Amino acid sequence: MIREQAERIAVLEAVIADLRERLAAAERAGSRNSGNSSMPPSSDDLPGRKPPRQQRRAAERAEKKRRGKQPGSPGAAMRWEVPDRTEDHHPEGACPCGLDLADAEDVGVARSYQQEEIPAAAAERVQHDLHHGRCACGRVHAAPRPAGVPESALSIGPRLRALAVYLVIFQHVPVERCRHLIADVTGAAVSEGFIHSCLARAASLATEVVALIRALITASAVAGFDETTLRSGPAGDNKYVHGAFTQDYSAFWLGDRSLGAMADAGILPDFAGIVVSDRYQNYFSTRWKHVAGNQACLSHLLRDFEDCAESYPGAVWPEQAQRALRGMIHAWHAALEQGLPVIPADALKPLEHEFRHAILAGLASVPRVPGPKNNTKQKPGRELLEFCRDRCGDVLRFTKDTSVWPTNNISERGVRPLKTQQKISGRLTSDDVTQDRLDIRSYIDTARKHSKNTIEVLHDLMLGTPWRPPAPAFSP
Repeated sequence: MIREQAERIAVLEAVIADLRERLAAAERAGSRNSGNSSMPPSSDDLPGRKPPRQQRRAAERAEKKRRGKQPGSPGAAMRWEVPDRTEDHHPEGACPCGLDLADAEDVGVARSYQQEEIPAAAAERVQHDLHHGRCACGRVHAAPRPAGVPESALSIGPRLRALAVYLVIFQHVPVERCRHLIADVTGAAVSEGFIHSCLARAASLATEVVALIRALITASAVAGFDETTLRSGPAGDNKYVHGAFTQDYSAFWLGDRSLGAMADAGILPDFAGIVVSDRYQNYFSTRWKHVAGNQACLSHLLRDFEDCAESYPGAVWPEQAQRALRGMIHAWHAALEQGLPVIPADALKPLEHEFRHAILAGLASVPRVPGPKNNTKQKPGRELLEFCRDRCGDVLRFTKDTSVWPTNNISERGVRPLKTQQKISGRLTSDDVTQDRLDIRSYIDTARKHSKNTIEVLHDLMLGTPWRPPAPAFSP
């Protein structure tokens, strides 16, 4: 009986250990958010999800603030200006004496009011008559069709087409709602098929510009790379949108998460600058033979160390590593403002020393789980610590060259609208249509980085004269 009880106790202890491990895994999964992982901010408000610490602190501070404009914020205010148009309003009706006020003498303005207003955006039907002209020599010449007017007798103009593309791609309005919006605002009755044709035409006209944008990114000294999932194609299939970004250019393309898909855009195979990215191993692949070096995104590292701080309460090294990284980012901004090529040694040395010691302390407190590297699950933070130890030069590269960004925030901001589009419109059924949308977004994002008006550059595109980004002035 004692032997049977011992065996049963051993089985129960094994079950308890397994349940504890599952509970810990579930609690860890539930605690993941945009503040301690690479999850998008849009997932923070999911039911049962604990918001990031910074977001919780911001909410606590917001409860203590008064409503309205906060001290120091720029704000906006209306001012009395020279009017674009003046409307005169005169007394109407009858005077108590019985006379009609329409015949009253105007003796001046009693009071003035200014109002900001927009004109009604009603669509107008324009007929283009192409006239013949007879020269004195007798020859007859016909006027050519204006730009943006197709061969068909009836068509829709380029500005209305640009508006449709703008609403769908830049403002993330679903196609059906876009049709209703155009009808309500302009009075123009268009079909969903027309809107889809506008997207296809815009992508076709932007093909050469998109190729130019990718070439300019390939020639850049520093570029950020990121990817995000997107539901595209048949139900059940998930694709990845890859993005390459500089301060002047943006490029997107659709594929999976393989090296082949990352090479298909034609940027990384010939890129000879610094790659700024997260820790995804494909960005550090030896396949990219011309890459000059890598810079691991410190925003990702800070989130990963925040996860370590939550996984190991009371441990000093996660907070120490975060403090050192934030200090180096601050020092980088200061050096950049002063026009320095590197962070000064007196500012960098103590921060770098603190960071390296935090990594060593973490490695000592989080031992590696024995087993094959590819299929042995490690404790939280172990692989992060090994990355920071083995690729310390790729973590701190920005400290030796201020032209390298310490974070990849420019790329995260670039791919974030795609998640907004997916939440609103859902799955896109065609990969080709999805790529068309990504090409248009490449065109729009690049134009906006050059302070161009989105509607105007889309109008130019629909006229067949797309805006082209200028090439940077390369120093010899």
